Amino acid sequence: MDIDLKAWLYDILNAINEIESFLVDTPKDFQFYQSDLRTKRAVERNIEIIGEAMSRILKKDKALEISNSRKLVDVRNRIIHGYDSVSDEVIWSIVIRHLPLLQDEVEKLLGE
Repeated sequence: MDIDLKAWLYDILNAINEIESFLVDTPKDFQFYQSDLRTKRAVERNIEIIGEAMSRILKKDKALEISNSRKLVDVRNRIIHGYDSVSDEVIWSIVIRHLPLLQDEVEKLLGE
């Protein structure tokens, strides 16, 4: 695998792990997430990183199979450019529903 692709996949994996670390000592509860500004901003920042890494991956290798890859880039763009319209519900849904699948896919691509 190309060294750049591997680096970006590790960036995604590290961002997912960081998001998970924010939720270790707290309940995985939407109301808690929504009321904790620091956690929200930290999660959003890591989703920006995931989206940027995904954008770079898609530009370099369109054949790489990752679920919802384009949607992750779109969410990154929304957070950065449409910060005033970021939905807590959408971000939480990504954390709960999509990041576990993404983590599995990235680990498989990296052979972990």
